[in-house]
Amino acid sequence: MPSHLLLTVHLHDRRYHGVGDWPPAPARVFQALVAAAARGGAIAEADLAALRWLEQLPPPVIAAPRARRGAVVDVFVPNNDVDAVGGDPRRVEDIRVKKRVQPWLLADSVLHYVWCAVERSEAAAQACTIAGQLYQLGRGVDMAWATARLVDSEALEAIVRAHRGTIHRPGGDARSGTLACPAEGTTASLTERHAASRKRITADPANPRQQLFRQPPKARFAQVAYGSAAQTAIYELRSATDESRFAAWPLREVVARLEQVRDFAANRLRGAFPSAAAVIERNVVGRKADGADSAPIEERIRMTPLPSIGHEQADRAIRRLLVEIPAACPLDAGDVRWAFSGLETVDPATGVVDVILVAAADEGMLEHYRTPSRTHRTVTAAALPTHAARRRIDPARLHEDAKGAAERSAEDDRAVHAVRTALRHAGVRTRAVSVRVQREPLEGHGARAEAFAHGTRFAKERLWHVEVEFDEPVAGPLVVGDGRFLGLGVMAPARVASDLGVVAFEVEGGVGDEASPEGMARALRRAVMARVGAQAEGGKLSRYVSGHEDDGSPARTDDEPHLAFQVDGAGRLLVMPPHALQHRPARAWERTELARVEHALAELRELHAGRAGSFRLRRVPFDASDLLATPSTRWESVTPYAVERHARSTSASAMVAADVARACERSGLPRPHVVVREVRSVPGRGVLADVLIEFAVACPGPIAIGRTRHLGGGLFVPTAD
Repeated sequence: MPSHLLLTVHLHDRRYHGVGDWPPAPARVFQALVAAAARGGAIAEADLAALRWLEQLPPPVIAAPRARRGAVVDVFVPNNDVDAVGGDPRRVEDIRVKKRVQPWLLADSVLHYVWCAVERSEAAAQACTIAGQLYQLGRGVDMAWATARLVDSEALEAIVRAHRGTIHRPGGDARSGTLACPAEGTTASLTERHAASRKRITADPANPRQQLFRQPPKARFAQVAYGSAAQTAIYELRSATDESRFAAWPLREVVARLEQVRDFAANRLRGAFPSAAAVIERNVVGRKADGADSAPIEERIRMTPLPSIGHEQADRAIRRLLVEIPAACPLDAGDVRWAFSGLETVDPATGVVDVILVAAADEGMLEHYRTPSRTHRTVTAAALPTHAARRRIDPARLHEDAKGAAERSAEDDRAVHAVRTALRHAGVRTRAVSVRVQREPLEGHGARAEAFAHGTRFAKERLWHVEVEFDEPVAGPLVVGDGRFLGLGVMAPARVASDLGVVAFEVEGGVGDEASPEGMARALRRAVMARVGAQAEGGKLSRYVSGHEDDGSPARTDDEPHLAFQVDGAGRLLVMPPHALQHRPARAWERTELARVEHALAELRELHAGRAGSFRLRRVPFDASDLLATPSTRWESVTPYAVERHARSTSASAMVAADVARACERSGLPRPHVVVREVRSVPGRGVLADVLIEFAVACPGPIAIGRTRHLGGGLFVPTAD
């Protein structure tokens, strides 16, 4: 059974004055251990060996108590510069400076740091001994003591289960926050910094009366992304008379239904834990009994309906409910899950029990909402602030009080601004490229925004349907607006032309005649592989990115689709995902792979293309309005089409025409009429042709076909008659 190193730090008071975010970073704990091991300016060899062993372990999991910022207090203390007043301590008031103190106020004084799966060794035992000598964590006023021991998985699970604070795990998106962690060489850098600090003021050899100050070198730490994810539970709505059948709530009843579920769950918790009634009111219902003072957003339990989506024929009725229990919530996650499990709800119209909540066996529907996408659309209307509401028109005066174009435009502008603010409040930090608001549903089987106002505290004029396009994919579930704790503002990833996933770069100054499309495409492929590989575990690339099997052989393109790299007629460099070229929705694993590629290319600014030189790149949008995506009946090749199959035919033109037609069908396009303008045979490259294709109906792009479609060949653009 694997062992885990558990370091438990006990703060003397339930306050923490250390600089930085909460919880205290592993680097700060490591510095405290180094200080505990030091004896004057030296550290024993056994302790050094233990610290070097500890610095090479993976970042720890942190279990921290719930914390909030305390009041800001300004204190005035003497600056460490008595020489400025002639060395006279009686003039200390002349060198006092203001320092601002704002402690973290803690619900408990205990923190746990867990290094998982470590081997029992002398170094591990010595690290436990050093922990017993720890005396402070943070500033000098943050007195502390610690214990460390090796525990098995069962004991660790019991400790985590009894923990009532937040759990912070390494990994995830760096935008959620990073913490400094020890890394290989940290102990040596701290020792060097301490030695240099003792000699930072020396006499100037050229002028002994002058002193020189030398800044000691900084300690070496690694910045590691940490996340504190909420615990989730999914419940299926089953018929109260036959649990084998799904029940469904209409979209327009979402608020009334969720209020009922919320109140029933709160009553069940209050009955089981009467002493926690106030906490239940604030964190489940969202207010105190007198209707005031709700819990902080980061502590409140949220219920999110999951309307049925994923197919154009889906009716968007609500058959599943997602319950999110934040890491900072003071209620036990197991108790909250129990409160919702088996809960029965009543039909508001008949008063008869019609639905029972049953724990879901799979998360398939949730995955539809988690899918990273650049475009998200509301399924349930979002409730925006009052200042973003539309002007209400008396039904009896529809013509007299009709709004002009200027007023409607102003209303839309206010709503768009409110949506951007709502995204920020929902914790979305990705930049919104465009925001669109309207009252009509954005997808089939949806309901108008006004339909969600019935029986709620939100006026219908405050409700809007919203579409947001981000500059890079955002993963859900995404819920925005004032009604996000009542099921309003639920957004779903949209499969639209603007979300094709094509990554486009503009070359500053143009490509030039020296660089061929094929050469630039190969250089772009190398750059993408290098950047994705740098972020992949072990540097291993998937077939989706490399286009090759693990043994180095080319992937079978029909069975294993992979990225294509193109250069268009305008000199742009394009990274094209296979689903865009095959004119189909992206599969779940493809969306995950594409999100990794988008993240890896976020900072790509320069491309080295061998003899062609180096090029400065600038990321540019690629959406439905792009020339390569515009529907058209006529398309012509801008890079040569390379024949895939050299079939026997009456002529070279007929062979090329048949090959082009087959390639279009394999790409999900109708069979076109093909006009071959020129055919040539190039040694080492095969048969190449310039062709024009004509469809019976307008077909959207992008279109890249042929044997070299993955490396700069066979790209088509729309053309006029």
